[in-house]
Amino acid sequence: MAHKANQQEVFVEVKEGEELFERVRPLRPGDVVLRRKRPRRKLRVLPNIPAMVMFLKDVSARTPLIPLLLSLVGLWLLFSFGLYLAERGVSEQLTSYGDALWWSFGAMHTMGVNNPGPVTVVGRVIGGIWGIMGTVIFFGVIIGVFYAYFMRPRQRPSRELISAMQYNLGELEDLSASELEALRDATTRVIDAQISKLKENSSS
Repeated sequence: MAHKANQQEVFVEVKEGEELFERVRPLRPGDVVLRRKRPRRKLRVLPNIPAMVMFLKDVSARTPLIPLLLSLVGLWLLFSFGLYLAERGVSEQLTSYGDALWWSFGAMHTMGVNNPGPVTVVGRVIGGIWGIMGTVIFFGVIIGVFYAYFMRPRQRPSRELISAMQYNLGELEDLSASELEALRDATTRVIDAQISKLKENSSS
């Protein structure tokens, strides 16, 4: 009888919370197994532009993305100008500075796609150097920046370190002099790091 009463109470709880939980097939007959309903995710067709902007801002703040991109653009403009001077009046494809910019842009990430390219010796030397250098810098900037972003050291200490410090602070009487000095240094470093972080946030 007690089992039936408990079962009735379970069914009452099921009816009251049926909006939050859903039934799952039990392993044994007569059991009632509930699982919290998972919210259905809507299919996102358009990209989340605000989230992408926030992500790029965070990447720019934590990595040297902007200086590297500016350096890449500066080299692109410089090599394109040298290529234009070398091919001006000779090449039928590179007749303007804009054509040289377009060829250099294509050579930067897809070497050889814009053939035929330079026809003079100087132009081919400049184009070859830029093709190799631009490709290395272009992909190096992308890989290096995002590697530095995702693999950067954590700014705050881990929970294990905090837990160990709290435990040692509770056991001060049992610690030796060397252990107390190590605890003092670790606590000082954590506090100094937090103070520096707060000052940076307040100044920005």
